Amino acid sequence: MRRRIVIVEDERDISEPLEYCLESNGFDVITVADGVQCLDIIRRSQPHLVLLDIMIPGIDGFEVCRRMKSDTSCKPIPIIMLTAKDDQTDVVLGLGLGADDYVTKPFSTKELLARVAAVLNRGSLQDDLGSGKRFEVGDLVVDSERFEASWGDHRLSLTVTEFKILRCLAENPGCVFTRDDLLGKSIGEHAFVIDRNIDVHIRSIRKKLQQPDLIATIRGVGYRLETDQNITHKS
Repeated sequence: MRRRIVIVEDERDISEPLEYCLESNGFDVITVADGVQCLDIIRRSQPHLVLLDIMIPGIDGFEVCRRMKSDTSCKPIPIIMLTAKDDQTDVVLGLGLGADDYVTKPFSTKELLARVAAVLNRGSLQDDLGSGKRFEVGDLVVDSERFEASWGDHRLSLTVTEFKILRCLAENPGCVFTRDDLLGKSIGEHAFVIDRNIDVHIRSIRKKLQQPDLIATIRGVGYRLETDQNITHKS
């Protein structure tokens, strides 16, 4: 089955080469130039991925990302942000809103396809998440089969990447993971990332947990899930 990608980009000199590149590599492509209109198209078409420009008419890409992640029908769809500026502030904001990756214009075809492949590979819910394991660490529950995580009675609204990071930590409570470890397990070894990509995701997970001390920062090394209890898992 051909995978479907929605491009949200109002500049035809950018969107047309993108369409050609993706279609030539086996993707079905829908292009839309307006931030408001794109939300309806995304809901109806249910693409496998959205390439989302930041500066678009109607509402900007950040607001589109925010609305997608607040909509149950769009939330699982991965997003790659397109930005004309190599501005880390834009990148951090986009990742914090739930985007999975970013590409800075101008970009090469090889780089774009590598990022698309990496996001699609980690975004599939038919990968290692479907192992049927349920991990419990105190009040934290991470259910791989149902792709759900909760703290007590509070259901956590996590992106795919955030879920994978938390699952990795919950599966190995008390163990320290380097940033490279977490990148490899949640994003993929060959993904293009900024140095502090994992830090942004950890910050977002802490905010959603409302338990800032649960994931400890081990200075100069990485992160660890803090617990005095033994983990349990059920098939």
